[in-house]
Amino acid sequence: MGQIVLFVGLSVLVGIVAAVTVLPALTAVGDASSAGVELLEENPAEFRQEALSEPSTFYASDGETELAQFYAENREPVGVDDISQSMQDAIVSIEDERFYEHDGTDPQALGRAVVNNLTGSSTQGASTLTHQYVSLELLNADYLRDEDELVAGGTTTIADRFNEARLAVDVEEEMSKEEILEGFLNLAFFGDRNYGVEAAAQYYWGVPASELDVQQSATLAGLVQNPNGFNPETNPEAAEDRRNTVVGTMLRNEYITQEEHDAAVESDLELDITPEATGCVAASTAPYFCDYVQRVIMSDDTFGPDREARERLLNRGGLEVTTTLDKDAQEAAENEVLDAVPNADPSGAGSALVSVEPDGGQIRAMAQNTNYTPEEGDGNTELNFSVDAAYGGGNGFQGGSTLKPFVFAAWLEGDNSMTDTIDASKNEWDQGDEWTASCQDGGSVDISDEEGWSVNNAIDDMNREMTADFGLYWSINTATTAVAEETDLCDITDLLSRVGYQRADDGAELSPADPSFVLGSQEVSPLIQASAFATLANDGEYCAPRALEEVTDAQGNEYDIPEANCEQAIDSEVVAELNETLIPIAEERTAEGDPEFPMAGKTGTDNFESSTWFNGYTTGLSTSAWAGRYTDLESLRGSTIGGEYYENLWGSELAGPMWLNYMNEVAPDYSTDEFTTPDDSPHDDPDDMSRYDIPGGSPDEE
Repeated sequence: MGQIVLFVGLSVLVGIVAAVTVLPALTAVGDASSAGVELLEENPAEFRQEALSEPSTFYASDGETELAQFYAENREPVGVDDISQSMQDAIVSIEDERFYEHDGTDPQALGRAVVNNLTGSSTQGASTLTHQYVSLELLNADYLRDEDELVAGGTTTIADRFNEARLAVDVEEEMSKEEILEGFLNLAFFGDRNYGVEAAAQYYWGVPASELDVQQSATLAGLVQNPNGFNPETNPEAAEDRRNTVVGTMLRNEYITQEEHDAAVESDLELDITPEATGCVAASTAPYFCDYVQRVIMSDDTFGPDREARERLLNRGGLEVTTTLDKDAQEAAENEVLDAVPNADPSGAGSALVSVEPDGGQIRAMAQNTNYTPEEGDGNTELNFSVDAAYGGGNGFQGGSTLKPFVFAAWLEGDNSMTDTIDASKNEWDQGDEWTASCQDGGSVDISDEEGWSVNNAIDDMNREMTADFGLYWSINTATTAVAEETDLCDITDLLSRVGYQRADDGAELSPADPSFVLGSQEVSPLIQASAFATLANDGEYCAPRALEEVTDAQGNEYDIPEANCEQAIDSEVVAELNETLIPIAEERTAEGDPEFPMAGKTGTDNFESSTWFNGYTTGLSTSAWAGRYTDLESLRGSTIGGEYYENLWGSELAGPMWLNYMNEVAPDYSTDEFTTPDDSPHDDPDDMSRYDIPGGSPDEE
């Protein structure tokens, strides 16, 4: 009885197909045809098409150097002329041997399938290649429109099949057989996230689809029916049996000779698995920058209304993302961070370099001495040292003395001069002592610690009067607190906000509530540092850091990428006067009096000597160099790093040389002009370095 019911049901389906393909204008052809027409009228056909899902690619600024690809479906569409004839013949032989004879549906094949399925032990399909192509197009369109889940085999309901049969006829009237075959072979799933024959050929044998031979073509054609069951990588015996079946159909249909048949079935699968790695883990260079760019896209509503939509676009939209990365600067940065602190150094130290271009904020390099991987192990981490927590970083690192130039800049804005004498003798404040902070309740803040606040200097005998210039040059803590106490703390935090300074953990602006922030007690990221110091390289104009140059999709549509976001943050005269102190720090101390080009900058070390910095710049490039611990705040004092022992660890000893070596290689590719000089320098001779002399010689400090 079951076989009788099956026979009747299949006969109805044959009648429906006949109604669709032979007598579409009739309203009834017997009971079966009437049922088919009614069902078709209830389910009107619409041939929905969307662009094929394609991988997205990140490029360096040259638009040619590939950084990484992202895809849910590994696919590279090709024309039929770029698909070998043997591949075309193989898929036609096994899937639709009457492909070149029918007009979209094949009643003869359907009738054969009815008899086979009724009388045999196995099932046989009757969908034509055109029918399958329509099904895959509809599936692709529905998924990209977020109307359906991804199903490798296509649609499955009876109504879907009826509509697809009718659409197959329409498609045959609009498209050539070659166009249909090309479309199918670019849509079909071939296992292991490989969609389309080109991606499959590259994955399984490392060859283009145009070079597929008979046995390779037959293997791929055999995959279409059951991509997992006939996967040659995971089920080689089943795949080989299936391949031989396909080769047999190719011989029967006279696409190959007996000799070619015998050679193919006697050969091994000869796989040469060549996976196309995806994501930043597989980046050829700059994996941490890649991660940052990915997060920038994921957080920008330019690329979709929500994260899910943006992720779908990145993995399926065929985006061509040209970034700001300079591949040569990146290579130099990656080499230098490892030279300074080898990967998995026993000291537990890490290192990072990040560069931005002052005139525009383009991020040109971002490197660190660890391996970008989720795998556990020494020297492995996905944590990006260079950026804030919101973009894949951690809580940042205490900036230490690198903050001091901005404290002095705010003080200079109060009509002071770097040659003014300040009293740097005070180094203790009691609980309750007030500091001016007009933006806080009551217009001031108090020292809150019960034990008060005490400040030490790294150089002996510096609790005395000195010029502001001398105090900043030698990074005297009590000189910094002296100018800060003369300044409204809110003016200092306001200036810091103007140059993009923010906490790494939560992105908040620095608060004046605790005066200790003026000595760099807050945690910041190297990217924030590089961008802030770029303001001093750019005559006081701050440009927000940016990583994207151009983004287009697979259809050539260009996305609206924000241009440089710059504004005058500090008066150019203030910056020019400040630079007359910061230039000697870099040229006389870091470059030891022999700079290869004009440079300026500032060292820094945190309270525990667990983080060291040198933030420096030329007129064309600003770079933050950081070296220290990233898993805890354990001091690196007395450590051996990269084979060198450090009794004390100052920014001038590790981060400074790392910065200098890198900049000597990279900076000449950018502007290295002289810095702008003040209209009226307070120094009689700015080049006279004797003003920094200390009795007894230069100290060993940060």
